[in-house]
Formats: sequence, C-alpha cells, structure tokens
Amino acid sequence: MIAKTVRTCFPIAAAAVADKAEDINKLNVFPVPDGDTGTNMSLTLASVVKELAALPADADMEAIAGAITHGSLMGARGNSGVITSQILRGAAEGLIEAREPASAADVAAAFRRAVKVAFQAVRKPVEGTILTVLRDVSTKADECEKRRFTAAEALDAVVVEAYQSVARTPDLLPVLKENGVVDSGAFGFAIFLEHFVSAALGRTANMDAFQTTFETEATADDARSAALGRVEIEANDDWEGSEFRYCNEFLFKADAPFDEEEALAFLASMGDCELLVGAYPDYKIHVHSNTPNLVLEHMLELGQVYEVFIHNMDMESRERTAKIHEDQDAAPAAPADPAKPLGFVAVAAGSGEAEILTSLGVDVVVSGGQTMNPSTADLLDAVSKVNAETVVILPNNSNIRMAAEQAAAASEVKRVVVVPAKTVPQAFAALFAVVPGAPADEVVEAMTEALDDVRDGEVTRAVRDSQASDGTPIHDGDVMGIIGGSIDIVGADVAEVTLACINRMQDEEAGDVLTILAGQDMDDDAFQALIERIKEAQPDLEIDANRGEQPLYPVIFSIE
Repeated sequence: MIAKTVRTCFPIAAAAVADKAEDINKLNVFPVPDGDTGTNMSLTLASVVKELAALPADADMEAIAGAITHGSLMGARGNSGVITSQILRGAAEGLIEAREPASAADVAAAFRRAVKVAFQAVRKPVEGTILTVLRDVSTKADECEKRRFTAAEALDAVVVEAYQSVARTPDLLPVLKENGVVDSGAFGFAIFLEHFVSAALGRTANMDAFQTTFETEATADDARSAALGRVEIEANDDWEGSEFRYCNEFLFKADAPFDEEEALAFLASMGDCELLVGAYPDYKIHVHSNTPNLVLEHMLELGQVYEVFIHNMDMESRERTAKIHEDQDAAPAAPADPAKPLGFVAVAAGSGEAEILTSLGVDVVVSGGQTMNPSTADLLDAVSKVNAETVVILPNNSNIRMAAEQAAAASEVKRVVVVPAKTVPQAFAALFAVVPGAPADEVVEAMTEALDDVRDGEVTRAVRDSQASDGTPIHDGDVMGIIGGSIDIVGADVAEVTLACINRMQDEEAGDVLTILAGQDMDDDAFQALIERIKEAQPDLEIDANRGEQPLYPVIFSIE
C-alpha cells in the first residue's frame, strides 16, 4: 500500500510543481537570482516520474526507492535540483522499512532520513532555505509521532508546518527580505509536499479540506496564503553579482573508487555551491565556477563525464529581471511623483560602501569597481531609475570615468553630469559638500572642488611581478600600498603597509580626519587591531572606521 501510494502520488505532486515552475522561478534570488529554481526542480521530478513509470506494476518500496534515487540523481538540475534529489532519496529510503498500515512514526522516520541525507550532501547549509524547511518539517513529524497522531493527521500537520516555515525564511536569510520573497526552493518543496499529501489522502487539489488537529486549527490553505503574503517580488537590478559566472553540472561515472572528500575540496577550490552526490560508481556533480573547463578536466582524470550542462548565471539573472519588469510594466502604473532637482548615482564594489553612499543621499548604487567595471548601459539604466531633473554620476574609479561620461552624453531624457571621483572616499567627501536646495550647477561645482581636499590610499596584493614608484621590486603576493594612484609602499603584512602609508601621508601633509574602510578579506578583529595601531601612531587624527566589504582591497582609506 505504501509503495503504491508513493508511486501514484509522486507524478501528481511533480505535475503541481511543474505547473507552478514560473512562479517559483520569480522567487529565485539565492544563491544567485538566475530564475531557474522552479524549472530545475520540475525537471528533476520529471526524471523520477519517468523512472517510476518503467517499474513493473508490483514493484515494492525498495524498488521504488531505488527508482527515486536513480531518477532524481540522473535528472537533477541546478543547486535546487541536486538538493531536492537528496531529500527524495532520503525520504524514500526512510519508507523502505515502514509497515502497513503507515503510521506517524513512519512519516517521522522518512523525514529524519531525508534530513540526514540532504544535510550530508551540502557542505555549508544556509538557514532560510529548503534545508531549513525540511528540518522544521521533520521536527514537526517527530512531534506528531510523540503525540500519537495518525499518519493522516501527521501528514496534515507537516504540510502546514512546511508553509509556515517557508513564511519564516525571509527572517533567516536577509537577501530574501531585501528582495521581498520567500525562498524559492523551500516554496517548491512545500508545493510538492502539499500535493503529494493531497493525493495520498484522496483530497482535492485546492487543499481546502486540509485541517490539522493542533490547537491553532491552521489549514494548509491558510499557511500557504500567509507565506505568499510575504512575497512582493522585486527585480534584481542592483544585484552585486556572484563571484562565479557559470553553473556547472554533470553526471560522473568513476573508473575506480576515489576520495570523495578530496574531490569535494577540489570543487570548493574552483567555486562555490559545490555538491557531489550519489554512490560509486554513479555521481551527480554541481558547482558554480568561472572555469568549467578545469572542473571537467580534473574529473576526467577520475572517470567519465556526461550530460554536461553549463549555464551562464549572469545571463539568466538578466532574463529573470526582464521577466519581472515585463510583469511590472503590465500592471497599472502608479501616479508619478514630481521630479526632484538633483539626484545621484554612484559606483561601489562592496555592500558596506553601498550602504554608506545610500545614507549620504545616493539614489542608485551600481555594483562595480576594479575588474568589474559597469558599462555605459548599466549607468544609463541606473540614471533612468532616479526621478530627478539632473543626475550626478560618481564613478569612483578611473577606469569607470569614461563610461560615466559616455552615459552623460547619451542621456536624452534628463541632464546628467559626472563628478570625477576616483575612489569611494572621494565620493563621501563630495556628497558631504552637497547643500540641499542649492542650484544644481553650484552643487556640482562644490562636489568637484571637494575632491581636491581628499588624499586617498589603497592596500592590495600584487597578482604579478612589477616594481614600486621608487624601483622596489614587487613579487606576486606582495602587499602594496597605493597613495594617490602610485605604488609607494611594498611589504608582506596588510596592517604594516597600511600604517606605513598613513604615516607617510601625515608626514607629507598632516590631515585631520581619516576615513578607512575594511574589505571583505579583513575580519573585524584584524580591522579593530589596525585601528588601535593607527590611534597609537597618529593620536591627533580623527578616525571614521567602517566596513566597506570591497573585494581585492583589504583596506581603502582617505585623509582630509
């Protein structure tokens, strides 16, 4: 009976996810907003449906579990699909030993096994995702077992818990709250579970009959509505971008047993979201990387790869954003607010930099910086979002200035001017010079003049051999102190080089205020230790320390 129920209900639940795939896609913002979670989950489930259909009519639960495991492994697509495959495998394995008729204990055992298998597959589980919802559902199933619920009552309860847990995901994962969504994979899992249980208990697809015997008297319909009530989908126009562009996934057949942990460590060195699931000799591999060729070459040394899928997540993210914009454009337009006299667009490489710029009045922050310069089109798109008669662009990098000036020249709808800040600290000074209500030309002039009062420095590591301004040789990996665009200090320690730069600048011309930003490669303890050393060396210097979270540059600073 259990085997027949699973075999009968699985295609119904899979069809429900396929029907809602596009809705799930629109929620997809984590780990990257590439808008494919619903599609990937649907394709993964469809592979299982095909595998189940090939079984003989009298197949037992062990055979069905094998089909679910193999079908989901072979058909898993994307990060969400691979994780879903492990949830399905675990749940199916957990039902092999179930006795007829099924009990709440069997339901709990299936989810416990699903939790174990899925969490083993993911090296770095993140709260607020499908794994969180799976764990919450398993905990609820355990509670149902302890309270001696029937299997039907337990299934009712876990569906309600699934949607209630989905509704909590934005509170656990900030990127979801920032984008007005619940987790897409978690929502897809809840849809699958809802319709599977609906079919198993002989209820209608709209689930109005779902009712748990818990004191809350919550229904699945109520819980689903509450979860969707937290959704206000936004386009990811300001997405900072993943460090890795390509989603690489493929099937792998090992020539001989190999060190799976070592292979996972290699995948982690190539990118993130690494997954290696399955059992010798058949595996599914997934990783986000910039070098899919190196990933494939390495695994080819261990066996055979096939059914290779490489997705460009940047392109998929733009497609998702375009679809959301289409939906928004189709909606009735809200009355336009009157344009303000002056607005601002600024470029920033780190989330901390962006937060500070926003607090100083910047309307739109464009992600960019060294090695990731935004295009003229990117800047024009940002300008179009600012409801102002005149828009000031702060490029904050010499390599971005030309694109900013081209955007200013190409703007036809509104006036655009460029204040040529070369660094984010220069932009801070320029924004402090803004006098609210002053004529736009006077503000732009004051902002431009403020740049001359800022002396800036940066600390980074060399990526090739070179030489400093005084001829000192620089080797790959050395720490470089850059003052006003000139490499003046070379050393081995970020803190030492930073302090040397500041001391030299103060010796040349004493300033009053130091603005210093910690990059993503400098942790809080190291940053605080650096600040204490600067205070000791320069007691008369007022220090404004913040986290910039910029990549590549552990420290950026300016003295005024």
